[in-house]
Amino acid sequence: MAKIGLIDYGMGNLFSVQQAFKRLNQPLDIICDIKTLRTCDALILPGVGAFDPAMMNLRKTELIPSIIEWINNGKPLLGICLGLQLLFETSDEGTSEGLGVIKGHIHRLPQEKNERIPHIGWSPIYKTNECPILKNYPDSNWMYFVHSYSACPLEQENIVATTKFGKKDVTSIVWHKNTGACQFHPEKSGVAGQKLILNWINWLKKTKF
Repeated sequence: MAKIGLIDYGMGNLFSVQQAFKRLNQPLDIICDIKTLRTCDALILPGVGAFDPAMMNLRKTELIPSIIEWINNGKPLLGICLGLQLLFETSDEGTSEGLGVIKGHIHRLPQEKNERIPHIGWSPIYKTNECPILKNYPDSNWMYFVHSYSACPLEQENIVATTKFGKKDVTSIVWHKNTGACQFHPEKSGVAGQKLILNWINWLKKTKF
């Protein structure tokens, strides 16, 4: 069984993520320092809140260089919600630099008629490219979103799923090297989210890193 670390920097709903993985018989280790991070086979970067405070908290853990090295070396990481946004270079939400492991910017959601910001609730995602966590996935599935910003990668191949926001397609899943990240909350997305998490766990079991 892969040893998966859940990064704790004070801005993620750790309990919900732990419970989702527990239902699939996959324990998670809480990661607060470099020593415990290095014992893991895979990492999860959760996130709830705003970009700048999240980067400030992450800097306090002194984990940033290790996380960047981890991703650049092709080791597996799953980002969730704000955890996706932190992977990028910059954000409309603040002035801090992000982790910068995926080139691009986080933009505020567009003003769309009959759409509210923040975008809260269930929306279908549409697969646009293949990646391990979307293996054997149907064309669309409803996931639970809570966000006001969305990722715009410089390289379009980093986008593997989108969702509709008004007339616009916004990024809902990115994939880079062996890092995948979801703008929605798979841990709160019922059966569809559970299947995505299970795909990730099964991929970890079958792949050598």
